[in-house]
Amino acid sequence: MAAKRSGARSKRSQRTSPQPVQEASEPSLSRDRIVATAVELLDAQGLDGLTMRRLADRLGAGVMSLYWHVDNKEDVLDMALDSVLDYRGPPQLDEPEDWRTEVVHMLEDWRASMLRHPWSTSLLPRRALGQNILSRLERMSKTLSRAGVADSDLNAAIWSLWNYVMGATITRASFAVSDEDRAAAQQRLEHLSGPYPTIGRSRLLLDDDWDGAFRKGLGFLLDGLAPG
Repeated sequence: MAAKRSGARSKRSQRTSPQPVQEASEPSLSRDRIVATAVELLDAQGLDGLTMRRLADRLGAGVMSLYWHVDNKEDVLDMALDSVLDYRGPPQLDEPEDWRTEVVHMLEDWRASMLRHPWSTSLLPRRALGQNILSRLERMSKTLSRAGVADSDLNAAIWSLWNYVMGATITRASFAVSDEDRAAAQQRLEHLSGPYPTIGRSRLLLDDDWDGAFRKGLGFLLDGLAPG
């Protein structure tokens, strides 16, 4: 996973021609407004729904006017993804939080951000990492290091937590089974309890406490990371 290249937007920085004067009826454009509108479009229509034409239409602007602020669609996707992964930290407390509380807050916030913007789960693994996600990873690395995780184990710890959050979020976002279907599946499972006694007894297919399962599973991981 590569960090965003420093020259990724060099074309914008090299443009020296004056921007075209907008008509009075045309809303002013800015990179922040383009990114915010792209997020709205992605939330409404998903990755396939984002085109520069649709983005321009939603902004009430001409397509070519967008290119004074962004390089191309890939540039928009990078910035939209990074914008939804902004992390401002937990509420300030009089007493500093223990490392586990900090990590749990970071990862629960990360999961919640991706669930609010489901397109981000499929986009994140194949994009350059922007400032916000890199800052989040740096903060997590510092917290784990302060907790006593050895430098030689730090990368494995970070990727283990990354994989857990991504897997849990993708599963939750894509699991579209109705309560009736879940109940019917559990009933069938109980009729076949001979080969599957344990998951039948635990009523696995009826368990829809996604938040509780995420936190408990994260606790199992953090138990393994805790200094001995």
